[in-house]
Amino acid sequence: MSRTLVFGAGGRVGSRLAEHLRDAGAEVVACGRNTCDLEDLSALKKFLLSSGATHVINCAAVSGLEACLDDPVTAHRVNAMAPELMARLCRLEGMRFIHLSTDYVLDGRRPGLKTETDKCRPVNVYGESKLEAELRVREEMPEALVARVSWVFGNPARPSFPEMMLRRALNGQALAAVADKWSLPAWIEDLCEWLRFLAYESDAAGILHLCQSGEPVSWHGYALAALESAVKHGLLHELPPVAEQKLDEQAGFRDARPRHTAMSSGRLASLLGRPVRPYREAVELAVASYAADPTFLSRIS
Repeated sequence: MSRTLVFGAGGRVGSRLAEHLRDAGAEVVACGRNTCDLEDLSALKKFLLSSGATHVINCAAVSGLEACLDDPVTAHRVNAMAPELMARLCRLEGMRFIHLSTDYVLDGRRPGLKTETDKCRPVNVYGESKLEAELRVREEMPEALVARVSWVFGNPARPSFPEMMLRRALNGQALAAVADKWSLPAWIEDLCEWLRFLAYESDAAGILHLCQSGEPVSWHGYALAALESAVKHGLLHELPPVAEQKLDEQAGFRDARPRHTAMSSGRLASLLGRPVRPYREAVELAVASYAADPTFLSRIS
């Protein structure tokens, strides 16, 4: 019987993924920060080898850009060295290994959808540490899958950008969003289903982009999509104004953000054997689920 070890099980993706896999009938070992400190590589080795896992999915990372900037040593250890060790152990033990990476490894200078073969040129410490992980994992275990994700939304227990915009709108606060940075989001329900398929039903290896389909969208456009859906499903009475901001004017951003990191989901669609859901449809489904959930407001407050 398969057993899946999920690292980062206390985070936005890992917490929902562990729940999703259990709901699908899988045996799951959920590892959060308090269970195993990924800075301690000897403890990581002991924990992984004693887990009885046949599959390992690493969702853990130091993902805050300013946190990585302030402590690059920890970022490098958790984001690059720990995944390298996971890959080595999974190769030696014959385990399936999926490591989650990010669109922030990509060269963000040019508009358009990026494929898995496009150039990587991270502009911040976080992206550098994640690219280093990709290189180390693939060298250590060529049959591993490195899955890049971006702008994950849809877990109200771990609110992301659209949930926070909805919260502000519902509280009557002024809204603003950056209009000159583009990517494509990933709905956590689709993401978890893709990862389940890739873990148990596919032997795909190398780099794979996991995101919704569509044309690149800015944070401003992403916010409008969520708010328009909220009006449609009765969460809001009318569409509130959303001011456009510039990326370079964000005072809290002390490390650089790449502007153009929207990823193509073409390879993912080929593996699934079906089209990938467009991001606007995914946003619509997520907001509809919020409107039907009487606990939604308390969960994002």
